[in-house]
Amino acid sequence: MVERSAFVGVWMLDPASGQIEWSHGLAALHGAAPGFVPDREHAFNFYAPEWRGRVQTLVDACAREGAPFDEEMQIITVQGRRCWVRSVGRAVRDAQGHTVRVEGVMQEIAPVGYPEGTLLRHTVRLGGATGSGDAFATADREGAFTYVNQEAQRLLSPDGSDVIGKRIWSCFQKTVRLRTEEQVRAALQRGVVVELEELDASGIVWLELRGYPFGGGLAIHLRDVSARRKSQEHLRLLEGSIARLNDIVIITEANPFNAPGPRIVFVNEAFEHRTGYARDEVIGKTPRLLQGPQTQRAELDHIRAALEEWEPVRVDLINYTKNGEPFWVDLDVSPVWDKARKLTHWVAVGRDISERKAAEEKIQYLAFFDPLTKLPNRQLLLDRLHTALSSTDPGRKGALMFIDLDNFKALNDTLGHQQGDILLQQVAQRLRACVAKDDTVARLGGDEFVILLENRAEKPFEPEMAARRVSNRILTTLGEPYALPGYMHHSTCSIGVTLFSAQPCNVSELLKQADLAMYQAKNAGRNAVCFFDPQMQALATASASLASDLRQAWRDNGFHLAYQPQVGTAGEMIGVEALLRWNHPRRGIVDPADFIPTAEETSLIIPIGNWVLEAACAQLAAWAARADRAHLSIAVNVSVRQFRHPEFVDGVMQAITASGIEPQKLKLELTESLLAEGMEITIAKMGSLKALGVTLSIDDFGMGYSSLSYLKRLPLDQLKIDRGFVKDLLTDPNDAAIAKVIIGLAANLGLSVIAEGVETQEQRDFLAANGCASFQGYLFCAPLPIDELERFIDGLAA
Repeated sequence: MVERSAFVGVWMLDPASGQIEWSHGLAALHGAAPGFVPDREHAFNFYAPEWRGRVQTLVDACAREGAPFDEEMQIITVQGRRCWVRSVGRAVRDAQGHTVRVEGVMQEIAPVGYPEGTLLRHTVRLGGATGSGDAFATADREGAFTYVNQEAQRLLSPDGSDVIGKRIWSCFQKTVRLRTEEQVRAALQRGVVVELEELDASGIVWLELRGYPFGGGLAIHLRDVSARRKSQEHLRLLEGSIARLNDIVIITEANPFNAPGPRIVFVNEAFEHRTGYARDEVIGKTPRLLQGPQTQRAELDHIRAALEEWEPVRVDLINYTKNGEPFWVDLDVSPVWDKARKLTHWVAVGRDISERKAAEEKIQYLAFFDPLTKLPNRQLLLDRLHTALSSTDPGRKGALMFIDLDNFKALNDTLGHQQGDILLQQVAQRLRACVAKDDTVARLGGDEFVILLENRAEKPFEPEMAARRVSNRILTTLGEPYALPGYMHHSTCSIGVTLFSAQPCNVSELLKQADLAMYQAKNAGRNAVCFFDPQMQALATASASLASDLRQAWRDNGFHLAYQPQVGTAGEMIGVEALLRWNHPRRGIVDPADFIPTAEETSLIIPIGNWVLEAACAQLAAWAARADRAHLSIAVNVSVRQFRHPEFVDGVMQAITASGIEPQKLKLELTESLLAEGMEITIAKMGSLKALGVTLSIDDFGMGYSSLSYLKRLPLDQLKIDRGFVKDLLTDPNDAAIAKVIIGLAANLGLSVIAEGVETQEQRDFLAANGCASFQGYLFCAPLPIDELERFIDGLAA
């Protein structure tokens, strides 16, 4: 490094102990291995015999009296070679002026290989004399400068202030001093070379510092590298401006245009690197050697046409490497003219755009394919459907199949979306295996898939028969178990099919038809296939119209409540049931059995149910202020969707609190279908309602959902016998038996019982005789608006 390049070595002598330290450079100068350190007597033996006495005298005088020396003399290396050196020494004193060590530098004056007579005085005079201009200094083991020559003084202290005693890192910018200190101390501690290149304290000069540990500290070589740094910056700017030189460059002769075409006369290194061809392999040949199976014929014709017109041309072209790998280039071909405007060459500059093309292909893939299942997505399906329906072929016909997995949400909710994704991937593979290669299998999203079967000349079929065969194949295939990680899953699907022919039809209508048929399959019990028929469309249209009117009625406050009295065994009124009514301006009075299911499907049942609940509580509060009505309760029907809403219990609590009613006066009639699934959640939520003090009743009891094992766990107050059993209990022994069982069951469970739909005295008497104590029906009173109900109650009192 610096010691070696300057042919310099550093030494140190402790006069008291006679111990000597040599730097690696000094050992090398003597032809010894790095780390070689002789004892004092042996060190003097390296000087030529005629110089030994003189050197010993100079060193003794320096140690004893502090006299410095600077002499030229000869040494004899380990190999026996004589060489001229310049030896410089100086005493280092303590605070009392006593010499504590002698430090020196030795430099070879005429190294081997240099012209005879050359003097390489590399500014090693410790006393400060000027040499050839190199900056040299030494520092102690604390990083403080002990010596600096004139050039080092100039670099380290432009203002001329003394540098001796200052720390090395103080000469650099404050922002790097800590890092510089750590590097210097680490070099001293481990005995390794330290190399730095930083701005000096003025922020103007870039200094290169190289320090070489020796016994007393560091031998330091300094250099102003500002010019080099500036050149490097200019080089970086130049490299940025000529970045195209990294592109492939090919120069060919001007002609011939006909086969085999212009011959190559030059290629650059980028060409060799990218194509794998050496320059000698392509010189004299034509660029056709880069073409392959995927090279676009149209683009080649475009290039040829431009060359024949002596015009520049630019294309995106697929070329091939020597080993047959295709790659994309953005190729720019330009003519080269001489001074006489004669065409001499063509220059082709090609930029490798393989990554860009790969990214474009990926974007294209993501635009038209589902990344999870690798199937065509909705957009590509719509494109293919549009193409199929736009065909003018009179024989055009086919089938569209809409496939939806049954109970897929339950899998996601219980096992997680990762398992759900794995299932979807396996379903996609099975669906793809159920149809021919040219048929389209697409994923619309979630667990919905669509299959497009098209009748083609090469594959003629009858759409309905083909769709039935494929549907049955799908039901069987998707019904097979799925091996998920740590779990064997069983699943089924529902399939809706619609057929199309040469008759005009649009894409959205076809998808809607298949979707409707699929929901019909769901309603039929799942794991089924259903074909679309026009009646489905009529029903769907009617349902959509009803839903629209329902939303408008909610916005226009078009609903009102009717109340039907509930009576005891003596005919006394004990409460009422609040019943929702809708009088449509065009439809007239709409039966709740017609609009309540639609309200549930559209989620309007949530706000409507909350309104009914609040209205019932407000009425209870009004009755609580009247002694003759304070005992009355109001029963409110609660739908499954309303009950399962996360905020239902909070809503009930808020209504009770806001109205200030007694909670037990509010009776919630829960539909028996609540018991069909999610029993633990149902029990917990009913427990929360019961804790509020609300009365709970099961409506339409006996319709087939109840499990007696669960019934005993429910915090119920009442069972309500459905009107279906009451209607024929006098003529149908089965209905009579069921009514008796329900009454007996309620008694055994400690529950009250009420019968609805009581229309005759005989029905009432039969029920009362068997233990039923509460009744509701037209025998007593029809559902009435609140003002008529108030008059009815007043009439009872009279």
